[in-house]
Amino acid sequence: MDAHHDLILVGGGLANALIALRLRDTRSDLRVLVLERGPQPCGNHTWSFHDSDLTDAQRHWLTPLVHRHWPAYTVRFPERQRRLDGGYASVLSDTLAARLRDALGDALCCDTAVVELAPTQVVLGDGRILTAGAVVDGRGARRSPSMTLGHQAFLGRVLRTAQPHGLELPVIMDADVAQGLGYRFVYLLPFSADTVLVEDTHYVDDDRPEFDVLGANIDRYARDRGWQVAACLREERGVLPIVLDGDLDAFWDEGGRQPRVGLAAGLFHATTGYSLPHAVRLADRIAASPRLDAESLYALTRNEARAHWQRQAFFRALNRMLFRAGRPQDRWRVMQRFYGLPAGLIARFYADRLHLLDKLRIVAGKPPVPVAAAWRAVRGTPIASRNMQ
Repeated sequence: MDAHHDLILVGGGLANALIALRLRDTRSDLRVLVLERGPQPCGNHTWSFHDSDLTDAQRHWLTPLVHRHWPAYTVRFPERQRRLDGGYASVLSDTLAARLRDALGDALCCDTAVVELAPTQVVLGDGRILTAGAVVDGRGARRSPSMTLGHQAFLGRVLRTAQPHGLELPVIMDADVAQGLGYRFVYLLPFSADTVLVEDTHYVDDDRPEFDVLGANIDRYARDRGWQVAACLREERGVLPIVLDGDLDAFWDEGGRQPRVGLAAGLFHATTGYSLPHAVRLADRIAASPRLDAESLYALTRNEARAHWQRQAFFRALNRMLFRAGRPQDRWRVMQRFYGLPAGLIARFYADRLHLLDKLRIVAGKPPVPVAAAWRAVRGTPIASRNMQ
């Protein structure tokens, strides 16, 4: 491992992996090093996106990483079922990790602990010091007193069924299930005729889910669908931040002048938790930047986060209504109402491109929660102790 590089990416997750691949494709002369503390990069995840989240050019360079693409998706609620046309796709961590290994070779270092990080150098667990024109922190979400959060806890299992499961399209929300301490839905991705990702997802206040309970929910759901499970091929779990309120400048100041990406930068959809479109856009911007020194990258990533934060103000207000107005077990009513809106508006919601009229349409009419509580929640909530983890 050389002691100096043009760019050191700390953390081998989605954001840094896409940055590394984009730079390898467009600026192969740069010396890029990825340091990952785990045994392999990219963890154990499934990342999805809508075609309308990305430009044609972005979808083109991402296509080799796509595991499965569908022409539409569906949603289910106690009082609404709907198909929404428009491409939907998923990327698997194994595919992304394999592509990263092929592209970087020895410039991908796993099982490598970073004990100290600065804008132009890192100190490894064995005491070695590596330097770079810039060091990028992509180590994921962290606790912060500057952010007030709800949480999206999930457990997913890729199941092989003994007989075809019968699903042709993803079900991105099946909320026609027993609710609990928050909004619960099941997320389904049919990867083949007899393999399907079944993910039990909960929007809850507590960031310490009982994954055994989520696993039992999956077993029950499969039985209720009449699926005989032949094997569980893979399991993934996690807790994603759902932003209710915060002070972005204070959040960034906590990390000094360190370039940051991904969840570490706050670059994810505040309501859905989707992060792949944001990672793709940032990878493009970094690859196109004429200067990749630490100060320039710090300015680029912080400005990206600031612009994103300003666009997401409406989503944070919706989150406050979802988490703070009405009973937790009734949160599904908010989402059921939302999925009755025009398909174009729903697509723009996911793509973070809402028009003013879209926002008015979302909040128009009688809300599916108590009006006074909804108004108090949307107006704002103080920063509390529910912090980024």
